[in-house]
Order: sequence, then C-alpha cells, then structure tokens
Amino acid sequence: MRKYLVVVAGGKGLRMGGSVPKQFLPVKGKPVLMRTLETFHSCDNGIELIVVLPEEQQSYWRQLCVEYGFTVPHRVVSGGETRFHSVKNGLSLIPDSDGVVGVHDGVRPFVSAEVIAECYRQAAEREAVVPVVGVVETVRHLLPGGRSETVPRDDYKLVQTPQVFTVSLLKRAYSQDYVPEFTDDASVVEALGHPVCLIPGNRENIKLTTPFDLKMAEVLIEG
Repeated sequence: MRKYLVVVAGGKGLRMGGSVPKQFLPVKGKPVLMRTLETFHSCDNGIELIVVLPEEQQSYWRQLCVEYGFTVPHRVVSGGETRFHSVKNGLSLIPDSDGVVGVHDGVRPFVSAEVIAECYRQAAEREAVVPVVGVVETVRHLLPGGRSETVPRDDYKLVQTPQVFTVSLLKRAYSQDYVPEFTDDASVVEALGHPVCLIPGNRENIKLTTPFDLKMAEVLIEG
C-alpha cells in the first residue's frame, strides 16, 4: 500500500513578529520545514512527500534547499486561498489508489516516529485517524453577558497532525464545497458522515507559531 504525506506550509509568520514565514525560520541551524520533512523521511522513507507552498515562496524554498544541501525527496505544489484549498491542491498530485495519505502542519517537526507509524497503520484499517493529547489546564466556557463556567477537561482533546486517511476517502471529502467550519481534515471527512478514530499523540508535537514556541523547539532539539 502506497503512503503519501501532504505537508501544508503556507504560514506568513505574523505571530512570529518577523518578515520570514515561520516554516522557513531556522531552529538550531536548520529551517523548521526541513526538520519536519526529515522527521517523516527518517521514520519511513517510503512515504511520498508533497509540500504545499504559496507560489511566491517557492523560489526562496529552492534557494534554501541548495544553501542547506537538503536532499530529502519531495514535490512542491502551490497553495490555495485557504488551508482547505491548499490540501486539495496537494491531493491533486496523488493518483486514485488504495493508498493512505496524511496531512501534516509544516511547522510541527517534533511528531514522534511511533505516532507516525501508528497513524498510518491504523488508517489502513480504520480509514480516518487523528492523533490527540489530553487537556491538562482547566478549561472555561464563555457564556453570554461576560459570564463563564468550568467544563470537564476530560471531555476534550487537543488535536494534532498528521491526520491520516485512505486516499479514496480524503479525495471524496475534498470534493465537497468549502465551508468555514472546515478547520482541519477530520472536520472535512466528518462532513461526509464518516467517523474519525482518535489515537494518542505525543506532547512534544507542538505547532511552532510564536517566538516562545521557537524557544521550546530549541530545548526539544537539545533534548
């Protein structure tokens, strides 16, 4: 069974406070996106990697690959207006098959090899798999009139990537018309009425979106 990964890397880095898109920011001497691709390639070099980048960022990415001697095999496709459209563009490079495809945030370089392997293994059997971690802080629900209430945190999970599906299911899901409620791939698949299986993720699999996250990334690399 063939395995694919669509890596969505369309961030502009606004929350980082700089002009360089966050996926290209160096962490311990290497751009984040390169670390992400290396993580999957090291785990399973049979996964075919597809990177979705805004068209205006692709020449810079090619320049970085030359500068860093980056040789992990991958294909690049242009992003779309929203994450939904970017994923759909990535899927267009994948032939209809009985394979499985993951979708991953380009700024999550610390997903574990165990989580990657388990996501792909279970997706082949259960068609739709999402890694999650528990909520450790107290959670409050905002109510009208400025009020709020505590809710049971055990009733909630934090969603990570890669979210992995059979190719046929995810392509069918992305043939739907876009609606703003599609915030991740699981929500697109669930709109078909298809259930999603949750499996344990790894706590280190953080999404690097703020300067504090970059500091955390350096600590994780030094590990």
